[in-house]
Amino acid sequence: MKKLGMGLVGPGFIAAHHLDAVRRLGNVEIVGIAGSSLESAKKRARELDAGRAYAGYRELLADPAVQVVHNTTPNHLHREVSLAALRAGKHVISDKPLASSTQEARELYEAARQAQVAHVVTFNYRGYPLVQQARAMIAKGKVGQAVFVHGCYLQDWLTDERAYSWRLDPKLGGASSALGDIGSHWCDLAEHVTGARITAVLADLHTAVPVREAPAASPKAFAGSAKSTPRRKIKITSEDIASVLLRFDNGARGCVTVGQVLPGHKNDLRLEVSGREASLAWRQEQPNELWIGHHAKANRLLTRDPALLDPAARGYAHLPAGHPEAWADAFRNLLADAYAWIRRGGTPETKPAALPTFADGYRNSQLVDAMLKSHAAGGVWQQIEDPLGPSRTKGKKG
Repeated sequence: MKKLGMGLVGPGFIAAHHLDAVRRLGNVEIVGIAGSSLESAKKRARELDAGRAYAGYRELLADPAVQVVHNTTPNHLHREVSLAALRAGKHVISDKPLASSTQEARELYEAARQAQVAHVVTFNYRGYPLVQQARAMIAKGKVGQAVFVHGCYLQDWLTDERAYSWRLDPKLGGASSALGDIGSHWCDLAEHVTGARITAVLADLHTAVPVREAPAASPKAFAGSAKSTPRRKIKITSEDIASVLLRFDNGARGCVTVGQVLPGHKNDLRLEVSGREASLAWRQEQPNELWIGHHAKANRLLTRDPALLDPAARGYAHLPAGHPEAWADAFRNLLADAYAWIRRGGTPETKPAALPTFADGYRNSQLVDAMLKSHAAGGVWQQIEDPLGPSRTKGKKG
């Protein structure tokens, strides 16, 4: 099988995981990377063994050996880089959020449709086998009519007021922090697993750490806080805690809590769907277990075992039962779907059902925007605009 050539723009924290995932696929060639300068790109290319270094993303896009572009730049550069890649006829795999605003996200979605190439957003939690198992069980009516969808995404990396990241600067990370960064993952997961769409939100946002001591040089995300570094005080305008009530188009109600200043919670994403017949619950930090709750019989725990999974989920489990698979494996699964789609031509008809696209990225921007508007209006229900049509992703994302 001829290898596809990939180039990466923005060699920061997540870039290494993109490169690791494509290496595991075995049928992708890492052509090179582009950073903020040729010098920085050369340094990272050596560190990551990532092929050649480009002076900038436009030089990378001009290389005919690059067929697929991975956009792992900071949020404010997503639109610029992805749009240029689409116009150059490249397939694009972008980190979330798709763009810094709903308007930009819509622009990228439309550009991707017109370019007729594969377009992927890395909502990577879809790549877990038991997430796909839960989705298959709900689609087959195993829980009955869904009535309540709830969960959380909790972290503690911003607990210390000395912790600071470009994600907290609205010019670089966008207007939202906790919701845009991690709440977006939860919302995508909830819609994907249930096959339902969120139609209205009521949000209460809060900034528990309103002033932070930022270092002179911006650190990488999750790098911690060095107390000896010279610092300056910065007022924080985005939320670090959020609670949101939800309404779904299938009649279900729901709620999600999000926070990044909660000691002890490292990457605590949880999703539970309760129906009239059963409940399903999955937790990212224990990803090899799916809890199944019942009313009139014993609850049970389904552990990840390829032999016991639904056929739709089985392909996402690669090791025998008892051999844990986790975050890096789910990320690899997402990129495996992405490259499978690219090899099939990137047409809507050939897209793997679990793969998130720019349409999902645009949809997600709408949800976060509605939550911000709900809070700004004093905590009132905000309807979700859905110009793509309610049936587009019913039971199937794409």
